Amino acid sequence: MKIVPPTPDGIREAAQAVRAGEIVAYPTETVYGLAADPFSEEAVARLFDIKERDRGKPVLLIVANAAQLAGVVSAVSPEAEACIRAFWPGPLSLLLPKAAWLAPGITAGAEKVCVRETSCPIARTLCEYTGHAVTSTSANPSGGEPARSIDEMDMSGIAIAIDGGLLPFSPPSTVYDPDERRILREGAISGQTLWTTLFP
Repeated sequence: MKIVPPTPDGIREAAQAVRAGEIVAYPTETVYGLAADPFSEEAVARLFDIKERDRGKPVLLIVANAAQLAGVVSAVSPEAEACIRAFWPGPLSLLLPKAAWLAPGITAGAEKVCVRETSCPIARTLCEYTGHAVTSTSANPSGGEPARSIDEMDMSGIAIAIDGGLLPFSPPSTVYDPDERRILREGAISGQTLWTTLFP
């Protein structure tokens, strides 16, 4: 695993690795994540192998902007638009209808993909330099504790890690289905905050 600094050159090198089908570790708003190309079946399979992850579990994506969101979803409802206006960029992950060209493993066969616009500058720049969405599953073997620093990663198969230092403790993103008005995981944004913002 090559460690690079969170400089433009370092992040650009990491983005090139993602585009080449490699796996990259990077800091997010919460913990370190693993970036893979969500349009490459081979890259997604490599990601699952590295994490020893059950193929039946979907993988979250992050984007840098609306154009990248349009590349991974097939529709954005008015309810989803309201969530985006209120909470993006930030730790709210939305379940939205998937684009047909995503690698099948991303959604584990489901019709919706989980995605958020990241507020982490390093993660955002990685998406921008990659040119599209990247995966954002935590950088730890399945069932293990999420890594808050590169030193806490105990995995093989990662090509490059962007060193963002030790991340402060933070809960994971909240996962919400705007069309069903259902919280699948309560995290950084509480249910009360979500309801009072969306349905005042």
